[in-house]
Amino acid sequence: MASAKSPVSSSPPAASPPSATLSTHTPEGAKAAYPHLLASPSSPHPSSAALDKCLDEILRDILELRMREGKASEVEVGASKSEAQVTASESEAQVGEGDKNRETWSNQFQFFFYCLGYAVGFGNVWRFPYLCYKNGGAAFLIPYLIMLLLAGIPIFCVELVIGQYISLGPATLFPKLAPIFSGLGFGMVVIPLLTAIYFNVILAWTFFYTFAAFSPVVPWSNCDNDFNSPACYTEEGGAMCRNRSLYYYNHACLNASQYCQLGHLAALNSTYCYDPYDPTQIKPVEGSVARMTSSEDYFRNRVLGVTGRTWEDMGGLRWELVGCLLLGWIIVAACLAKGIRTTGKIVYVTAIFPYVILIILLIRGLTLDGAYQGLEFYLLKPNMARLTEMEVWSDAATQIFFSCGICFGCLITLSSYNKFNTNCIRDAFVLSISNCCTSILIGLVIFSVLGFLAKELGVEVGEVATSGSGLAFVVFPAALSLMPLPQLWSVLFFIMLMNIGFGSQFTMVETVITALVDQFKPLRSHKAVVVLLVCLALFLMGLTMCLEGGIYMFELFFFFSASFSVIILGLMQLAGVQTVFGYRNMMAAIKEMGISQPRVLTWYWAATWLFITPLLLIVIAFFILYFIVPAYWDDYVFPYEIQVLGWLLCASSVACIPIGAIIAVARNKGSWKNLFVLSPMFCPASARQLIKAKEEAECEPRFRYTMYQNDAFVENEVGAIVPQF
Repeated sequence: MASAKSPVSSSPPAASPPSATLSTHTPEGAKAAYPHLLASPSSPHPSSAALDKCLDEILRDILELRMREGKASEVEVGASKSEAQVTASESEAQVGEGDKNRETWSNQFQFFFYCLGYAVGFGNVWRFPYLCYKNGGAAFLIPYLIMLLLAGIPIFCVELVIGQYISLGPATLFPKLAPIFSGLGFGMVVIPLLTAIYFNVILAWTFFYTFAAFSPVVPWSNCDNDFNSPACYTEEGGAMCRNRSLYYYNHACLNASQYCQLGHLAALNSTYCYDPYDPTQIKPVEGSVARMTSSEDYFRNRVLGVTGRTWEDMGGLRWELVGCLLLGWIIVAACLAKGIRTTGKIVYVTAIFPYVILIILLIRGLTLDGAYQGLEFYLLKPNMARLTEMEVWSDAATQIFFSCGICFGCLITLSSYNKFNTNCIRDAFVLSISNCCTSILIGLVIFSVLGFLAKELGVEVGEVATSGSGLAFVVFPAALSLMPLPQLWSVLFFIMLMNIGFGSQFTMVETVITALVDQFKPLRSHKAVVVLLVCLALFLMGLTMCLEGGIYMFELFFFFSASFSVIILGLMQLAGVQTVFGYRNMMAAIKEMGISQPRVLTWYWAATWLFITPLLLIVIAFFILYFIVPAYWDDYVFPYEIQVLGWLLCASSVACIPIGAIIAVARNKGSWKNLFVLSPMFCPASARQLIKAKEEAECEPRFRYTMYQNDAFVENEVGAIVPQF
């Protein structure tokens, strides 16, 4: 749409080379050799003139810099050269080489599968299927896909474009956008840092279940274990007691009177109990005592040990869980220590293998008795009337936002390792659509199995369908335990869950590490040590979630660390990029990277980036606050002071924005306008190298006028004024 060129470029256009008769040792020759570094004079952006001036000075210093580095042969002062000592092709290579110390992907497949493994996470497994059946089945796909087009893909594309164009992680990218946005990138790093802490706890649970699945009898299938509570219930035991008109509890069949007494009630008859202190309170005998399935009892009492624990009494550490957590962090550290090129090969497995297992589980699920009822409940009975409810649209928007993983800073980090001419626009569309299709596929697997579970238990599918950790670690294992060869299907399911988790975890930890090595560049040569220290710190932070009451800390992080704050950061990101860098410069940057796109796509970007998506983010933020509920787990609502702690956790990332702005204001020595002006360093890595070279050159000894107003004195290397001769 826009024909203006971007301020800078890291690779020359496919134009004819400068004339051989024009020396690159002159300013005019340098300009001819580097036409792609000059900002277009027609650019309407307020900072383009300043950037043009800066780069013009850089070009004038190229000859001097090359002489100082010993890259030019003999140069005589005041003598003109007819032929350049450094050819235009060598000069162009210098500009296009980028940051040699920064890694890049070995090939485009590594980037694609890394992004796919990151985007497809636990939310696709335990949230999307639940939202789909809750909000009208297949009817939910309509608002879901609309929100994908209006919010998911536009923000996905913005992050890939700016990350690839600038070749920096979010923590160092946004300070170069404008000083006022210095804290935005750090806020984006805080979110994956907090999320990585509890993500590895989920992986620890997955390891725990995987190891347990190799038992001769899967331990969550019965109540005959030492760790089972008296409230543990199995359908087989319940059916045996029902045949005798009795009620199952703690491996025994009790009559109505005995069963009612367990709930501090009295028997009214063989089917009802009543409260002796209030005879009007009558309830069925079956519901008078709290019971839990064997799979829930296993999760609560064997894995977590949470029974009887509260925030005031968190209990001791579950050492087996600590060992599983440590194993998870060892794997993360080992995979990330060698850099993205090594991890990029590992993600071939973590991104592709889950699809293999999903297809196997889907084929098995479709052959189960009751699978059709599950799929019917999931998709085949769309309730179009639900589309008139605002909550459905709010659920679709939030699910797209969190499922695609936008505004976590992770996509910016991954694309920053791209080569400059990668077609990231194509990748944004393919990855977003692939993520949504994966969610639908996982839903088919989940509900085909839940339909089987409902048929076995003799209940409706809606009674066993749930979301969150309960679906992955309670309901689904219960269904798998009823199949032939439950060990096989359990191992396959948890290995799939493990691969999905590691795919996301690699990216989030890499985002934190990239923020450190980009901020402190000497650390790049010691990346393995940085990875080890970061993983060790995050492991120690996660130990609180391995306490007997650690599930409460886990749910607090899960509830607050990446919820409302992500929406705020996304809105600030979009506002900053489009107001400071500008829509036309975005289009020019895309063109400069060699990415062609049809005119209709430029209209689509203009409508979404400038109007629709920002407005939609504001609406999403409003409805998140409108529909919000206090943090809880099971039927335990967290105390008020813990709710406050959760909101402080949420604010920890958002607070980086005003803190960064305050620091920028304190350091600003010019006008307020300087805080909102695009920095010349917001450019490709190759151009930043030239700018840095110029700054280093300016630090060398220079002439300085003294009180005698003559050139007889010069400032030496330590800043002292000494005679020139």
